[in-house]
Amino acid sequence: MGRKMSAEIFKRAVKVIPGGVNSPVRALKAVGGKPIFIKRARGSKIYDVDGGMYIDYIGSWGPMILGHANPEVTSALKKAVENGTSYGAPTLLEVLLAEDVLEAFPSMDMVRFVNSGTEATMSAIRLARAYTGRDRIIKFEGCYHGHADSLLVKAGSGAATFGVPDSPGVPADIAKNTYTAVYNDLGSIKRILEKDPEGVACVIVEGVAGNMGVVKPKAGFLEGLRALTSQYKAILIMDEVMSGFRLCYGGAQKIYNITPDMTCLGKIIGGGLPVGAFGGRREIMEMLSPSGPVYQAGTLSGNPLAMTAGIITLKELKKKGVYERLTTLTDTLCMGISEIAKRRGIDCQVAVAGSMFTVFFNASPVKNYGDAKRSDLERFSAYFRMMTKNGIFIPPSQFEAVFVSLAHTKADMEKTLDAVDRSFKGLRG
Repeated sequence: MGRKMSAEIFKRAVKVIPGGVNSPVRALKAVGGKPIFIKRARGSKIYDVDGGMYIDYIGSWGPMILGHANPEVTSALKKAVENGTSYGAPTLLEVLLAEDVLEAFPSMDMVRFVNSGTEATMSAIRLARAYTGRDRIIKFEGCYHGHADSLLVKAGSGAATFGVPDSPGVPADIAKNTYTAVYNDLGSIKRILEKDPEGVACVIVEGVAGNMGVVKPKAGFLEGLRALTSQYKAILIMDEVMSGFRLCYGGAQKIYNITPDMTCLGKIIGGGLPVGAFGGRREIMEMLSPSGPVYQAGTLSGNPLAMTAGIITLKELKKKGVYERLTTLTDTLCMGISEIAKRRGIDCQVAVAGSMFTVFFNASPVKNYGDAKRSDLERFSAYFRMMTKNGIFIPPSQFEAVFVSLAHTKADMEKTLDAVDRSFKGLRG
């Protein structure tokens, strides 16, 4: 099926929106395509303006864990909207969702809601700097924590050099306060901390990396990170915006038995609406205004629609057997892909964590961003285009996670694996 309507809309879009999209990956440039404009979605399916239907494995980049237009969520939202969409004043809903979040993440004594993952990480870092009285931070190459200036930084020329801007518009004076380390390499962190023992305010890390593709922490990595940050009195911030409720009810920190000082959340706790959150130990969080001197604010933070969607979503995720079903669906799909790859003679690695996974077109296991960058991007682009042609909507980047939802069915899995088989056959041809 052609995409005439999408093409026409895109021509209009590029005149009024930079690149014709409101987030770069949607442009499909990395896979040599043009944007697909979506009209509606329900359950595990997404429908474009040209009448095309796809089994969706993007899920709005993670939050649609219950599936699109979940009846419980949409019903609650319809009732909530009748009471108004935003008040700019406190509501009971904020308290209820906060209590649910803190119950799921015992490492947090208090939490504050914001409107995006970027706001959450940016605010958490500001708070960590204020709490420690230090300026510098450490992030990991390949881990994405939003587009705040201090986080759009790539590694310097050596293992413990200051970072340099990774985007025009990021001042060098800001970038120099960000060190970049190698994910799954404790030595790279230790060298930085030894060089600057009293200058690092915090280390921010994805519990399970999802923004270089899915990369799990190797045994001892998170534990070692926790020990090093404690030793050097730096705040450990675990970014669970993606992994928070994807791996289990309690995120990566529950699975790996890690207690960070602060945690960032988003995606699922908004039930498909814009939400972020950051929380941590009480003595840190009470430094936030109006309790303390660290300023952070947001007109739409804690708005009643997002809080309602979050409350209902977490309620559904608490039900017995939910994560077992998600894991079974995901594992079945991933094992099927691996078997097809072996039969078709395709070099790839299927990395899976909970209900998220990545198919790396790589002959070797991926342990960090350097490994991920050695993947065959041309082969991935061809794979993406063939999967889309066969009615499967996957992330248009080798360096993104695929998301499975509770709305996916056995029939969806069968159709998806058939599409994988056709695509891998095409790759061999």
